[in-house]
Amino acid sequence: MSYVSAAGQVERGPHSVGNATEERPRKRAKTDDGPSAFEKPPDWMKNFYKRYQKFNKYALEAKLDLVECDSKSSSFSRHLVKACEGQIPEELKKLKQTFSEFLGWCTDCGDVDWKKCEHPEWATPPVYLIHDMPGLSIYPNLLPQNVQIALLDRLLHRDLSNPEHQTNVHTHYEVPYPPPAPGTNGPGSFFDASAKDLVYKPKQSHAAINTERLLDKKLRWITLGGQYDWTAKEYPAGPPPPFPNDIKTLLEKIFPMKAEAAIVNFYSPGETLSMHRDVSEECAQPLVSVSLGCEAVFVCGRGAEDATASETRISPIKLRSGDALLMSGESRYAWHGVPKVLPETCPEWLQDWPAVGKNEERFAAYKGWMKRKRVNLNVRQMFADE
Repeated sequence: MSYVSAAGQVERGPHSVGNATEERPRKRAKTDDGPSAFEKPPDWMKNFYKRYQKFNKYALEAKLDLVECDSKSSSFSRHLVKACEGQIPEELKKLKQTFSEFLGWCTDCGDVDWKKCEHPEWATPPVYLIHDMPGLSIYPNLLPQNVQIALLDRLLHRDLSNPEHQTNVHTHYEVPYPPPAPGTNGPGSFFDASAKDLVYKPKQSHAAINTERLLDKKLRWITLGGQYDWTAKEYPAGPPPPFPNDIKTLLEKIFPMKAEAAIVNFYSPGETLSMHRDVSEECAQPLVSVSLGCEAVFVCGRGAEDATASETRISPIKLRSGDALLMSGESRYAWHGVPKVLPETCPEWLQDWPAVGKNEERFAAYKGWMKRKRVNLNVRQMFADE
Protein backbone atom coordinates (compact mmCIF):
# COMPACT_ATOMS: atom_id res chain seq x y z
CA MET A 1 0.00 0.00 0.00
CA SER A 2 1.36 3.43 -0.90
CA TYR A 3 0.28 7.00 -0.40
CA VAL A 4 1.13 10.39 -1.83
CA SER A 5 2.96 12.65 0.57
CA ALA A 6 1.97 16.27 1.07
CA ALA A 7 4.88 17.17 -1.18
CA GLY A 8 3.37 15.08 -3.96
CA GLN A 9 5.85 12.22 -3.69
CA VAL A 10 4.77 8.60 -3.62
CA GLU A 11 5.99 6.77 -0.55
CA ARG A 12 5.67 3.20 0.63
CA GLY A 13 2.94 2.96 3.21
CA PRO A 14 3.34 1.66 6.74
CA HIS A 15 1.95 -1.79 5.91
CA SER A 16 3.32 -2.57 2.45
CA VAL A 17 3.32 -6.19 1.39
CA GLY A 18 5.85 -6.08 -1.45
CA ASN A 19 8.71 -7.26 0.76
CA ALA A 20 6.60 -8.09 3.79
CA THR A 21 8.11 -5.06 5.53
CA GLU A 22 6.65 -3.53 8.65
CA GLU A 23 8.93 -0.49 8.59
CA ARG A 24 7.42 2.96 8.62
CA PRO A 25 8.13 5.18 5.59
CA ARG A 26 10.98 7.62 5.73
CA LYS A 27 9.87 11.11 6.76
CA ARG A 28 10.90 14.17 4.85
CA ALA A 29 11.68 17.48 6.46
CA LYS A 30 9.31 20.25 5.41
CA THR A 31 11.04 22.64 3.02
CA ASP A 32 11.08 26.42 3.36
CA ASP A 33 8.88 26.83 0.29
CA GLY A 34 6.08 24.78 1.84
CA PRO A 35 2.70 26.18 2.93
CA SER A 36 2.71 29.00 5.47
CA ALA A 37 0.85 28.89 8.78
CA PHE A 38 -0.03 32.58 8.27
CA GLU A 39 -1.94 32.07 5.01
CA LYS A 40 -5.73 32.43 4.98
CA PRO A 41 -8.15 29.98 3.38
CA PRO A 42 -9.80 30.86 0.05
CA ASP A 43 -13.00 32.92 0.22
CA TRP A 44 -15.15 30.15 -1.26
CA MET A 45 -13.96 27.83 1.51
CA LYS A 46 -14.69 30.39 4.23
CA ASN A 47 -18.20 30.88 2.82
CA PHE A 48 -18.81 27.12 2.87
CA TYR A 49 -17.63 27.02 6.49
CA LYS A 50 -19.92 29.93 7.47
CA ARG A 51 -22.96 28.19 5.96
CA TYR A 52 -22.41 25.17 8.17
CA GLN A 53 -21.80 27.43 11.14
CA LYS A 54 -25.34 28.82 10.75
CA PHE A 55 -27.16 25.49 10.33
CA ASN A 56 -29.25 24.19 13.22
CA LYS A 57 -29.60 20.47 13.87
CA TYR A 58 -32.72 20.22 11.70
CA ALA A 59 -31.00 21.85 8.74
CA LEU A 60 -28.04 19.53 9.20
CA GLU A 61 -30.30 16.48 9.06
CA ALA A 62 -31.41 17.57 5.59
CA LYS A 63 -27.91 18.17 4.22
CA LEU A 64 -27.16 15.50 1.66
CA ASP A 65 -23.48 16.44 1.42
CA LEU A 66 -22.79 15.83 5.14
CA VAL A 67 -20.61 12.74 5.47
CA GLU A 68 -21.85 10.50 8.28
CA CYS A 69 -19.83 7.34 8.77
CA ASP A 70 -20.88 5.02 11.54
CA SER A 71 -19.74 1.48 12.13
CA LYS A 72 -23.39 0.40 12.18
CA SER A 73 -24.29 2.12 8.91
CA SER A 74 -24.55 0.55 5.49
CA SER A 75 -25.30 3.78 3.63
CA PHE A 76 -23.69 7.20 3.64
CA SER A 77 -24.17 10.68 2.25
CA ARG A 78 -24.14 11.69 -1.40
CA HIS A 79 -20.35 12.03 -1.18
CA LEU A 80 -18.34 9.21 -2.72
CA VAL A 81 -17.53 7.45 0.54
CA LYS A 82 -16.35 3.88 0.57
CA ALA A 83 -14.88 1.35 2.93
CA CYS A 84 -11.15 0.82 2.61
CA GLU A 85 -10.68 -2.15 0.29
CA GLY A 86 -6.90 -2.38 0.54
CA GLN A 87 -4.88 -4.35 3.01
CA ILE A 88 -6.14 -3.83 6.57
CA PRO A 89 -3.29 -2.60 8.79
CA GLU A 90 -2.17 -5.25 11.25
CA GLU A 91 -2.57 -2.75 14.09
CA LEU A 92 -6.35 -2.72 13.57
CA LYS A 93 -6.44 -6.49 14.00
CA LYS A 94 -4.91 -6.20 17.47
CA LEU A 95 -7.02 -3.45 19.02
CA LYS A 96 -8.15 -5.54 21.98
CA GLN A 97 -4.52 -6.04 23.00
CA THR A 98 -3.71 -2.36 22.40
CA PHE A 99 -6.67 -1.15 24.45
CA SER A 100 -6.00 -3.65 27.26
CA GLU A 101 -2.42 -2.39 27.51
CA PHE A 102 -3.63 1.21 27.68
CA LEU A 103 -6.22 0.43 30.36
CA GLY A 104 -4.03 -1.92 32.35
CA TRP A 105 -6.66 -4.64 32.38
CA CYS A 106 -8.44 -6.94 29.94
CA THR A 107 -11.21 -5.18 28.07
CA ASP A 108 -13.25 -8.41 28.04
CA CYS A 109 -13.06 -9.71 31.61
CA GLY A 110 -11.31 -6.95 33.58
CA ASP A 111 -8.37 -9.16 34.55
CA VAL A 112 -5.29 -7.06 35.33
CA ASP A 113 -3.13 -9.91 34.01
CA TRP A 114 -4.47 -9.12 30.53
CA LYS A 115 -1.48 -10.61 28.68
CA LYS A 116 -2.54 -14.10 29.74
CA CYS A 117 -6.17 -13.72 28.70
CA GLU A 118 -7.11 -15.82 25.69
CA HIS A 119 -10.30 -14.15 24.53
CA PRO A 120 -10.76 -14.00 20.74
CA GLU A 121 -9.89 -10.75 19.01
CA TRP A 122 -12.64 -8.36 17.97
CA ALA A 123 -13.75 -7.93 14.40
CA THR A 124 -11.51 -5.47 12.55
CA PRO A 125 -13.17 -2.03 12.61
CA PRO A 126 -14.04 -0.34 9.31
CA VAL A 127 -12.04 2.49 7.81
CA TYR A 128 -13.72 4.80 5.30
CA LEU A 129 -12.24 6.96 2.55
CA ILE A 130 -13.64 10.04 0.79
CA HIS A 131 -13.05 10.27 -2.95
CA ASP A 132 -12.53 14.05 -2.94
CA MET A 133 -10.03 13.94 -0.06
CA PRO A 134 -7.23 11.48 -0.90
CA GLY A 135 -5.41 10.43 2.26
CA LEU A 136 -8.27 11.31 4.62
CA SER A 137 -9.34 8.19 6.53
CA ILE A 138 -12.31 8.01 8.91
CA TYR A 139 -12.36 5.48 11.76
CA PRO A 140 -15.95 5.60 13.13
CA ASN A 141 -16.53 4.45 16.70
CA LEU A 142 -12.88 3.38 17.01
CA LEU A 143 -12.46 3.84 20.77
CA PRO A 144 -14.70 1.78 23.09
CA GLN A 145 -16.42 3.43 26.03
CA ASN A 146 -13.89 2.41 28.69
CA VAL A 147 -10.98 3.72 26.59
CA GLN A 148 -12.73 7.06 26.04
CA ILE A 149 -13.28 7.47 29.79
CA ALA A 150 -9.70 6.48 30.59
CA LEU A 151 -8.38 8.90 27.97
CA LEU A 152 -10.38 11.76 29.48
CA ASP A 153 -9.16 10.82 32.97
CA ARG A 154 -5.53 10.97 31.93
CA LEU A 155 -5.80 14.12 29.84
CA LEU A 156 -7.83 16.17 32.33
CA HIS A 157 -6.80 14.85 35.72
CA ARG A 158 -3.14 13.97 35.16
CA ASP A 159 -1.88 15.94 32.13
CA LEU A 160 -3.75 19.18 32.83
CA SER A 161 -2.16 19.11 36.30
CA ASN A 162 1.36 18.89 34.84
CA PRO A 163 2.92 22.39 34.53
CA GLU A 164 4.97 21.25 31.51
CA HIS A 165 1.75 21.14 29.50
CA GLN A 166 0.79 24.77 28.88
CA THR A 167 -2.76 25.99 28.30
CA ASN A 168 -4.34 29.10 26.82
CA VAL A 169 -5.02 30.26 30.39
CA HIS A 170 -1.27 30.56 31.10
CA THR A 171 -1.11 33.48 28.64
CA HIS A 172 -3.19 35.73 30.90
CA TYR A 173 -2.97 34.20 34.39
CA GLU A 174 -0.52 32.79 36.88
CA VAL A 175 -1.92 29.28 37.09
CA PRO A 176 -1.69 27.50 40.48
CA TYR A 177 -1.84 23.73 40.68
CA PRO A 178 -3.91 21.47 42.93
CA PRO A 179 -2.25 19.61 45.81
CA PRO A 180 -1.61 15.87 45.48
CA ALA A 181 -4.67 13.66 45.63
CA PRO A 182 -5.37 12.48 49.20
CA GLY A 183 -3.73 9.17 50.02
CA THR A 184 -1.63 9.11 46.83
CA ASN A 185 1.66 10.39 45.51
CA GLY A 186 0.03 11.38 42.24
CA PRO A 187 -0.99 14.89 41.19
CA GLY A 188 -4.31 16.27 42.28
CA SER A 189 -6.98 17.23 39.78
CA PHE A 190 -8.49 20.61 39.02
CA PHE A 191 -11.81 18.80 39.47
CA ASP A 192 -10.95 17.95 43.10
CA ALA A 193 -12.70 19.84 45.90
CA SER A 194 -9.23 20.90 47.12
CA ALA A 195 -8.75 22.93 43.91
CA LYS A 196 -11.90 24.97 44.41
CA ASP A 197 -10.17 27.84 46.21
CA LEU A 198 -7.08 28.16 44.00
CA VAL A 199 -6.22 31.78 43.18
CA TYR A 200 -5.55 32.66 39.52
CA LYS A 201 -3.62 35.93 39.47
CA PRO A 202 -4.17 37.94 36.26
CA LYS A 203 -1.01 39.02 34.40
CA GLN A 204 -2.75 42.10 32.99
CA SER A 205 -6.13 43.67 33.51
CA HIS A 206 -8.13 40.49 33.11
CA ALA A 207 -11.14 39.62 35.22
CA ALA A 208 -10.55 37.31 38.15
CA ILE A 209 -11.55 33.68 37.69
CA ASN A 210 -11.96 30.65 39.92
CA THR A 211 -11.48 26.97 39.15
CA GLU A 212 -15.11 26.44 38.21
CA ARG A 213 -14.90 29.28 35.69
CA LEU A 214 -11.59 27.91 34.40
CA LEU A 215 -13.03 24.47 33.67
CA ASP A 216 -16.40 25.63 32.38
CA LYS A 217 -15.47 28.52 30.07
CA LYS A 218 -11.83 29.65 30.10
CA LEU A 219 -9.96 26.45 29.28
CA ARG A 220 -9.77 26.17 25.48
CA TRP A 221 -6.66 24.07 24.88
CA ILE A 222 -3.75 22.15 26.40
CA THR A 223 -0.50 21.42 24.55
CA LEU A 224 1.20 18.06 25.09
CA GLY A 225 4.79 17.34 24.07
CA GLY A 226 5.88 20.09 21.67
CA GLN A 227 4.50 23.34 23.10
CA TYR A 228 3.16 25.18 20.06
CA ASP A 229 3.56 28.97 20.04
CA TRP A 230 0.26 30.30 18.73
CA THR A 231 1.60 33.82 18.12
CA ALA A 232 4.72 32.88 16.17
CA LYS A 233 2.98 29.77 14.79
CA GLU A 234 5.99 27.59 15.42
CA TYR A 235 7.44 25.18 17.95
CA PRO A 236 10.05 26.68 20.31
CA ALA A 237 13.68 25.67 19.86
CA GLY A 238 15.08 22.98 22.12
CA PRO A 239 13.81 19.57 23.17
CA PRO A 240 10.06 19.50 23.86
CA PRO A 241 8.62 18.12 27.10
CA PRO A 242 7.98 14.36 26.96
CA PHE A 243 4.70 13.28 25.41
CA PRO A 244 2.55 11.24 27.88
CA ASN A 245 3.92 7.76 27.29
CA ASP A 246 0.72 5.73 27.64
CA ILE A 247 -1.19 7.94 25.18
CA LYS A 248 1.80 7.96 22.85
CA THR A 249 1.95 4.14 22.87
CA LEU A 250 -1.80 3.85 22.28
CA LEU A 251 -1.74 6.13 19.24
CA GLU A 252 1.44 4.78 17.69
CA LYS A 253 0.12 1.22 17.87
CA ILE A 254 -2.92 2.22 15.80
CA PHE A 255 -1.72 4.94 13.42
CA PRO A 256 1.37 5.25 11.15
CA MET A 257 2.99 8.23 12.86
CA LYS A 258 4.95 9.25 15.94
CA ALA A 259 3.06 11.13 18.65
CA GLU A 260 5.39 14.04 19.46
CA ALA A 261 3.03 17.00 19.90
CA ALA A 262 -0.68 17.38 20.54
CA ILE A 263 -3.26 20.05 21.13
CA VAL A 264 -6.28 19.10 23.23
CA ASN A 265 -9.14 21.43 22.25
CA PHE A 266 -12.22 22.04 24.41
CA TYR A 267 -15.52 23.17 22.91
CA SER A 268 -18.98 23.98 24.17
CA PRO A 269 -21.95 24.19 21.76
CA GLY A 270 -21.71 27.51 19.95
CA GLU A 271 -17.90 27.51 19.91
CA THR A 272 -15.91 26.89 16.74
CA LEU A 273 -12.44 26.33 15.33
CA SER A 274 -11.69 28.48 12.29
CA MET A 275 -10.29 27.06 9.05
CA HIS A 276 -6.52 26.54 9.19
CA ARG A 277 -3.70 24.21 8.15
CA ASP A 278 -1.24 22.41 10.42
CA VAL A 279 2.01 23.14 8.59
CA SER A 280 4.52 24.03 11.32
CA GLU A 281 5.90 20.52 11.73
CA GLU A 282 9.17 19.55 10.05
CA CYS A 283 7.69 16.56 8.26
CA ALA A 284 4.55 15.59 6.38
CA GLN A 285 3.68 12.54 8.46
CA PRO A 286 -0.01 11.94 9.15
CA LEU A 287 -2.05 13.95 11.62
CA VAL A 288 -4.47 12.13 13.96
CA SER A 289 -7.65 13.57 15.44
CA VAL A 290 -9.73 11.83 18.14
CA SER A 291 -13.19 13.09 19.17
CA LEU A 292 -14.78 12.73 22.61
CA GLY A 293 -18.14 13.99 23.85
CA CYS A 294 -20.61 16.05 21.81
CA GLU A 295 -20.90 15.56 18.05
CA ALA A 296 -19.37 18.12 15.72
CA VAL A 297 -19.16 19.03 12.05
CA PHE A 298 -15.60 18.93 10.73
CA VAL A 299 -14.91 20.65 7.38
CA CYS A 300 -11.89 19.69 5.28
CA GLY A 301 -11.04 21.25 1.92
CA ARG A 302 -8.40 21.85 -0.73
CA GLY A 303 -8.26 24.28 -3.65
CA ALA A 304 -6.91 27.63 -4.79
CA GLU A 305 -8.45 31.06 -4.23
CA ASP A 306 -9.64 31.28 -7.83
CA ALA A 307 -10.61 27.62 -8.12
CA THR A 308 -13.56 26.82 -10.38
CA ALA A 309 -16.48 24.69 -9.22
CA SER A 310 -14.93 21.63 -10.86
CA GLU A 311 -11.64 22.17 -9.02
CA THR A 312 -12.96 22.85 -5.52
CA ARG A 313 -12.91 19.95 -3.09
CA ILE A 314 -14.46 20.25 0.33
CA SER A 315 -16.12 17.73 2.63
CA PRO A 316 -18.24 18.34 5.75
CA ILE A 317 -17.99 15.34 8.10
CA LYS A 318 -20.00 14.60 11.24
CA LEU A 319 -17.78 13.28 14.02
CA ARG A 320 -19.08 11.42 17.05
CA SER A 321 -17.54 10.46 20.37
CA GLY A 322 -14.91 7.77 19.83
CA ASP A 323 -14.37 8.59 16.14
CA ALA A 324 -10.88 9.19 14.76
CA LEU A 325 -9.53 10.85 11.61
CA LEU A 326 -6.19 10.32 9.89
CA MET A 327 -5.02 13.12 7.59
CA SER A 328 -2.21 11.78 5.43
CA GLY A 329 -0.83 12.22 1.93
CA GLU A 330 -2.62 14.90 -0.05
CA SER A 331 -5.01 15.73 2.80
CA ARG A 332 -2.21 16.28 5.34
CA TYR A 333 -2.00 19.99 4.50
CA ALA A 334 -5.69 20.45 3.76
CA TRP A 335 -7.61 23.35 5.26
CA HIS A 336 -9.84 22.18 8.10
CA GLY A 337 -11.98 23.54 10.90
CA VAL A 338 -14.99 22.95 13.15
CA PRO A 339 -17.93 25.25 12.32
CA LYS A 340 -20.45 23.48 14.55
CA VAL A 341 -20.61 21.60 17.85
CA LEU A 342 -24.03 20.04 18.31
CA PRO A 343 -25.73 20.47 21.71
CA GLU A 344 -27.29 17.53 23.56
CA THR A 345 -25.38 14.93 21.54
CA CYS A 346 -22.91 13.62 24.13
CA PRO A 347 -23.51 9.87 24.63
CA GLU A 348 -25.62 9.22 27.73
CA TRP A 349 -22.98 6.96 29.32
CA LEU A 350 -20.39 9.78 29.08
CA GLN A 351 -22.52 12.75 30.17
CA ASP A 352 -21.78 12.49 33.90
CA TRP A 353 -17.98 12.42 33.50
CA PRO A 354 -15.87 13.05 35.60
CA ALA A 355 -18.24 11.75 38.28
CA VAL A 356 -18.40 8.21 36.89
CA GLY A 357 -17.35 4.78 38.19
CA LYS A 358 -14.92 4.89 41.08
CA ASN A 359 -14.74 8.70 40.77
CA GLU A 360 -18.46 9.28 41.21
CA GLU A 361 -18.14 10.60 44.75
CA ARG A 362 -14.76 12.30 44.36
CA PHE A 363 -15.89 14.54 41.49
CA ALA A 364 -19.58 14.81 42.39
CA ALA A 365 -19.46 18.63 42.17
CA TYR A 366 -18.76 18.38 38.41
CA LYS A 367 -21.24 15.63 37.58
CA GLY A 368 -22.57 16.30 34.07
CA TRP A 369 -19.56 18.40 32.96
CA MET A 370 -19.03 16.35 29.82
CA LYS A 371 -22.69 16.61 28.79
CA ARG A 372 -22.02 20.04 27.29
CA LYS A 373 -18.46 19.51 26.05
CA ARG A 374 -16.53 18.23 23.08
CA VAL A 375 -12.88 17.31 23.64
CA ASN A 376 -10.64 16.82 20.63
CA LEU A 377 -7.15 15.30 20.80
CA ASN A 378 -5.18 16.44 17.75
CA VAL A 379 -1.79 14.71 17.44
CA ARG A 380 1.09 15.20 15.04
CA GLN A 381 4.71 14.21 14.44
CA MET A 382 7.09 17.16 14.70
CA PHE A 383 10.39 15.86 13.37
CA ALA A 384 11.63 13.89 10.39
CA ASP A 385 13.48 10.64 11.05
CA GLU A 386 17.24 10.82 11.09
